[in-house]
Amino acid sequence: ATLVIFAQQLNLGSLLKLGEGELKSGGFRRPSILADAVESLIGAVFLDGGYPAAEQVVLNLFIPYLEKVDRRTLGKDAKTLLQEYLQAQHLALPNYTMLETQGEAHAQLFQVECAIPSLKITTYGKGTSRRNAEQQAALAAYELIGNKK
Repeated sequence: ATLVIFAQQLNLGSLLKLGEGELKSGGFRRPSILADAVESLIGAVFLDGGYPAAEQVVLNLFIPYLEKVDRRTLGKDAKTLLQEYLQAQHLALPNYTMLETQGEAHAQLFQVECAIPSLKITTYGKGTSRRNAEQQAALAAYELIGNKK
């Protein structure tokens, strides 16, 4: 996910040379392709400028990102963080409900609701998988709770 963020910041998607099929299917936005592009960019810098140049690129990309990381939540996804918070407050866990599935089987978009009745919070998430949509909904709820604290 981090490499995708870097690719988006660098606008790499618009610079990629993709086949017609990938272009039509939105390959320039596909996370795996964007992450691969960042890896390729670092590899190209290494081949052209050696280890010191590649190291500098990596440090310039990662240090600002790493400085913002909260060590208490490192490695935990949104659903886990939300669940741990609710359990610590002795509140019921959220209910996730699939609201909608759009698109053909190979390119579906899911919409999920995350409801926390005890806090009167309902959030929504969309994603290319049910899990991803649930994570988005959980993240929205977790951020909403954080703003209410």
